[in-house]
This record gives sequence, C-alpha cells and structure tokens, in this order.
Amino acid sequence: MNRKISSIIAVVGGVLIAVLVGLYMGRNALLEQLARKRIQQLETTYDLKVGYGDLYLNGLDKVVLRNLFVVPDQRDTLLTMQSLDVRLNLWQLIRGHVEVENVRLNGLNVTLVKQDSVANYDFLFRKQSPASTDEPQEANYAQRVDRILDLLYRLLPTNGDLHRVCITQREDTNTVQLTIPSFVITDNRFRSEINVLEDTLTQYWTTSGELNRGTHTLKTELYARDRQKVSVPYIHRRLGAMVRFDTLAYSLTQLPGEPLGMVGQARISGLDVFHKALSPEAIRLDRGQLTYRVNLFPQAVELDSATVFRFNRLAFHPYLRVAKSDSKYHFTASIHKPWFPADELFSSLPTGLFTNLDGIRTSGSLAFTFLLDVDFARLDSLRLVSELREKDFRIVKYGATNLSKMSEEFMYTAYENGQAVRTFPIGPSWEHFTPLDSISPLLQMSIMQSEDGAFFYHRGFLPDAMREALIHDLKVRRFARGGSTITMQLVKNVFLNRNKNFARKLEEALIVWLIETERLTSKERMYEVYLNIAEWGPNIYGANEAASYYFNKRPSQLTVQESIFLASIIPKPKHFKRSFTEDMKLKEHMEGYYRLITERLLKKGLIDEAQADSIRAEVNVTGEAKKDMLTDQ
Repeated sequence: MNRKISSIIAVVGGVLIAVLVGLYMGRNALLEQLARKRIQQLETTYDLKVGYGDLYLNGLDKVVLRNLFVVPDQRDTLLTMQSLDVRLNLWQLIRGHVEVENVRLNGLNVTLVKQDSVANYDFLFRKQSPASTDEPQEANYAQRVDRILDLLYRLLPTNGDLHRVCITQREDTNTVQLTIPSFVITDNRFRSEINVLEDTLTQYWTTSGELNRGTHTLKTELYARDRQKVSVPYIHRRLGAMVRFDTLAYSLTQLPGEPLGMVGQARISGLDVFHKALSPEAIRLDRGQLTYRVNLFPQAVELDSATVFRFNRLAFHPYLRVAKSDSKYHFTASIHKPWFPADELFSSLPTGLFTNLDGIRTSGSLAFTFLLDVDFARLDSLRLVSELREKDFRIVKYGATNLSKMSEEFMYTAYENGQAVRTFPIGPSWEHFTPLDSISPLLQMSIMQSEDGAFFYHRGFLPDAMREALIHDLKVRRFARGGSTITMQLVKNVFLNRNKNFARKLEEALIVWLIETERLTSKERMYEVYLNIAEWGPNIYGANEAASYYFNKRPSQLTVQESIFLASIIPKPKHFKRSFTEDMKLKEHMEGYYRLITERLLKKGLIDEAQADSIRAEVNVTGEAKKDMLTDQ
C-alpha cells in the first residue's frame, strides 16, 4: 500500500515538475503573447504604433524591456525608453497580484508637441464609446478610490533608480522641458533634482519624500535649489498668470475601515500669485496649510469638519460634502468660527488681494457662520447663511484707504473699463452737487424701491435677495442677478471702481461690513452720495445732471413718471435708448416696471390712489437726451 502511495506521489510530483518546467521554459513566449495582444488593442483604439526591441523575464520575478517607442499615427514620436528592469514580489505574483519591489529605468523621453491645432497627444482626450449596459450604474466613489490607491501603492517600488528622464512640451515656438538626471528610491524614501527649462528661463528644483506601501503613506516636498522661489512653468504663457512659492509639501495616508478615509496635510509657504482676473497686484500668502480628513462613501465625498485650514494667523474648520443621487448633485459647505480676536482676520488678509485694507488694524472679537446647501434636484430649497458678528469691535488704524471718507466731501473718479473718465468732488464745491433734501422724494423712493427697498433698515446685506439671486443664476446657469444692496453698489463705485476682478467681491463685502457695523458714514449721507454719483447715461453723473439732461429740470421738480423713468435707467445707464420706440414712446415692457414702482409709491404714501390710477408708462423727454436720440435715428 505504501509503495502504491509513493508511486502516485512520484507520478504527481513528476507531472507538477514537468508543468513548472514547461511554464518556466515558455514564460517568455507567454509574456510576448500577452504584450502583443495588449499592444494591438492600444494601436487599434488610439491609432498608435507601439514597438520594442526586447521583452523577457529574467528568472521568475524580473521583467526586462528594451527600446520601447510610442508614435501616434502621422504625428511626432510621443515616447521613447532605452531600458526598464522591474523586479516583482514573487509571492504576491503567485497569489495573482502585481507588486513592484524594484525599478531601474534609463533614458525615458516624453515629448508633447502641438503645432497650430495638431498635437501628438490629442488621442488621450478622445472620447471612447461607452460600453453598452442595460441600466446605468451609479459611481461608487469609495470603491473607485480604494482601487486606485491600492494599484498605486502596489506599483510604487520600495527601491529604484530612474536615470535620464526628460519630459518636453513644445507648442509652436515655445518649449518647457523637465529633466530628471537621477531619481533614487531607497527603502521607500526618494530624492531627486529636477532641471526646468522654459524658453530661456532655467530653474533647479529639489524634491524628496516617502512612498510607503506598508502604511499606505505618500509624502513629498518640493523647493528650489539654494532656496530660491519655485516658479510654476507653462501657466504664464497659457493663462497669463504667475505662481511662485518657497516650499510646497503634501502628505496622504489611507485609513482602513468604513467609510474609506484619507488624512494628510498640504502646506505652502511664500506663495505669490498674479492674474488680472484675481487682483491688479500680486497676491502674497506667507503661510498656508490644510490639515485634512476626507471621507469617501459609495455616493458621496466629504471633507470632514476635523479639517483645519490656516492662512497666516487665521485658522478655521471647513466642512464640505458632495453627494450624487439619480444624476443630481447635493452640495453642502459650512464654516463655524467661534469668537476669536478680530485682528487675526484683518492681519491675515493676503497682501495684494485687499488693497484698500492693507495695513488695517482692529480690536475686539469676531465670530463667523457660513452655510450653503444646494440640492440641484430642488433648487428652490437652497439655503444660504453668512453672518459675521462682532463684540467690542473697533478700527484702531485704517489701512491704505480712509473708509470714512464718504462722511465729508471727497473726490470721486468714475471709471470705464479700468480707465478714469471723470473726477469731481462730492460736496458743495461741485456745482452739480445736490443735497438729499433738494432731491424729489419721488425720485428718492422710486430708486430705493427699484434698487434696495430696505436700505435704511439693513446692515449692508440682504441674505434673502442674495439667496434668490443665486437660485436664479443656478437655474439659468449664468450670472444673471447679483443681489447687490445700495451700500454694496456704493462701495464698488467709490472704493473699487477701477478693479473688476474676483477679489473685488471679497473686498467689497468686508468694506461694506466695516462701514455699516462701525457706522463710518450715516445712511442719509450714503444715499446722498449714491444719488450724486449714479450714472444716468453716457458721461451723465448725479441726479442734477440727469434731471437736466432728460427733462431740463432740477431734481426737486421731477414728476412721478419722470422719477420712475430715471430709476429704470440706473441698472443699464448707457442703454436708456433701448426703452423707446422710434416715435419716442416707451416700449410695452416698461408697463410692468411702471406698475410695480407705482404700487410701491402708493404703499409708502407718496402718492394717493387717484394719482396711482392715472400713471401710465409715458414720459416726455425734453432735454439734451431728446436731441441725442433723434440724432441716432
């Protein structure tokens, strides 16, 4: 019996050995077959020519590749590589997993070429026909990210040497080239020098960090040699922007369990950013740091409120969640910053971003609450809360601009497309200045009811109006409404008229809050200034010039119809002629506007019911405006 068992074992063992020997002897043929199949798929799908000199297994765990090239059809060569040796984890390979232990690469060249509108990399952005499925599958974010991270960490080698790596981007006559003479990985840690050539500018960068498969951790740091600033290439030519920094550092660690979690830190120091759409001056951030925790669910991604964002002296905990259901997104963002020293905010404002507030100093305490909740399946349910509260707050020292200057006579400059067109004083020394009590109450109330009916009661902001404007903008998918108050319009024109950029809205909000909270200018004086600087047509500024230009009257002499007409011009002062037909009659769409303002004047007691019933969308233009309108016909 024992002899039979021994014989069976011997036969089985012999068969296994024969199979293993056969597999070992045929391993290169199998590798070649797999490679050819995959290359054929790539060539057919993307119109490429992919080839190599040698491909074989050295032993059981080392893949050797020589003289690889990738050439898109009728395009410049995209990639060449002299040699690549990859050693795999044999035990993981037996289990069916690919895990890289060591990489040695030499002579990799990637060349991205674009001439006019033809590029040798445009196939990368070509849309592929989606695989047909009976029912659309919802994306599982946690599962996707988990797979990507798992693949990433398996492919990251514990040790390696990469020599003579060059990535070149050429567009017409411009060139950006990144050259890595040597990238060395030793026991999960790496370090490399990077030489950057952009046209005639040369930079020398250093990067170092850690790639740890065991702890699922990635850490990296980038800075310029000799501690000069890193200047990000390409974006100046492409976007007209400038981005420079001293040091950039990033770390990420994957956490086990559910939900899938990722923690880490992003840190930047000495950041300088310039783009005319952001600010007319370079924006400087001395220190910025994000210590984050991200949670991933099957249908949602969440930036946990344990996240801490710091810039300069200010720190707060943002919360962000994006969820998807039935192809509709639900977006939630919030910040709750309890009481903190006010000067932490104002001394942390990035230099160049808030030019009027540069150097401002404050005392007291602030607290901030923000919430934006947008369900794109139910836009009318949108929630918006933004509140900056103060306690014992005081401006100790103004910054670059005296924010109380509107309280007294000051010089106002009107701008068009960033260019000054007129400068005049807002006070008695200007011949066209009109005190508030010399302006018809009908005109005052018509404008107020058209632009900001609660002006004398709010503190610079109308959250409900901003919410409604945001809902409308999201529905029409463009910026169609602004939700601006008279204070916001006044600040924009008096302090920020020259600068039309994204930063202006942030600075506008802060200046409005400071003026209203500290009562730097009374409401009456603000409205008086507003009515004296408002534009009412080409180079027509203030109620005095408007009343004269349209009706040969003074602002105190205007009728109800005339007042409503002047109020209708303010949103688009240069296009007032569009309100008239060729025979100088107001167009039909003005009927609704006249009816609305008339009803509000009636409720405010400025007119009686008999007057209200008699008002029609009619106006008799008698001033210089009539000549201008007839000349254009």
